[in-house]
Amino acid sequence: MDFSNFRNGSHLAFINAASSPEVKYVTRPSLIEGIPDSILGLIAPVAIYWLMSTFFLIIDHYELSEKYRIHPSEEEAQKNKATFHEILKDVALQHFIQTVAGLGLFYFEDVPLTGFENHAMWEWKQKLPFLPSWAIYHLYWYGFSAIKIVIAFGIIDSWQYWLHRWMHINKYMYKHYHSRHHRLYVPYAFGALYNAPLEGFLLDTCGTGFAMLLTNLTPREALVLFTFSTMKTVDDHCGYAFPYDPFQIIFPNNSIYHDIHHQAFGIKTNFSQPFFTFWDTLNGTQYKDLTKYQEHRKKMSIEKYKQFLADRRKPAAKPTEEKKEK
Repeated sequence: MDFSNFRNGSHLAFINAASSPEVKYVTRPSLIEGIPDSILGLIAPVAIYWLMSTFFLIIDHYELSEKYRIHPSEEEAQKNKATFHEILKDVALQHFIQTVAGLGLFYFEDVPLTGFENHAMWEWKQKLPFLPSWAIYHLYWYGFSAIKIVIAFGIIDSWQYWLHRWMHINKYMYKHYHSRHHRLYVPYAFGALYNAPLEGFLLDTCGTGFAMLLTNLTPREALVLFTFSTMKTVDDHCGYAFPYDPFQIIFPNNSIYHDIHHQAFGIKTNFSQPFFTFWDTLNGTQYKDLTKYQEHRKKMSIEKYKQFLADRRKPAAKPTEEKKEK
């Protein structure tokens, strides 16, 4: 590739051409040869869920970030009512359901085409002559997609807030469906999608599916949405409040925020998930002492971490005389 064209802007000459570029529709090549982008959009979220969850499981097992744990490890064992095996089984079932639903949409999907983009950017320039060519190029290829995805975030948040809140208000729905997710009083990564199958389908599969359809995302944009949403959901349930975690810095709806909802004192608050908190703010369902709780958990984590370090520094117990004789 001749990168000098990119440096001097000559690759954008078509935007300022006197006549419009030719439109020639051809099938868009897949990101990975042999795997349609829509199928990749079904594979990637599942793969990233298991990879990220395994990563956090390793951190748990080897106690690599005890300083940033929201709850001590013993609380996880004492308070959680769902076994690890039950969680893995339910997550695998939800992934199966969402994959089948995705394959159904893929069956009716049009073949993605390319070859019209240069003409579209040329038309933008005719309508917006004050915009420089580089701005039109980046807005068309990246900015417009980013705007659509952020709108999709808002749709997902709206769908999940009201459905999630209804599942708490309606006693039947809570008892028979949503209460399963609340068997995790101390959330951890693998439990992010630990739900009753119907709830998982309605809340997650339908929520992201409707967001994709309403914003008319391309298969590649949907791939970004599905994968990013999965990563955010896993991070929300990871059980750690990392200081440099981009998910927890950028989004107010983070692991601490959602952890409150899993506690008995906060179960009627913080319904928003997975990105923003505007619905909780507008409806007065945000936990009132959020900052106080954050500071409390941070203090508890530091104290627990000091004890953890002290225990680690203790010399190994010497064998008793009886053991020596043996």
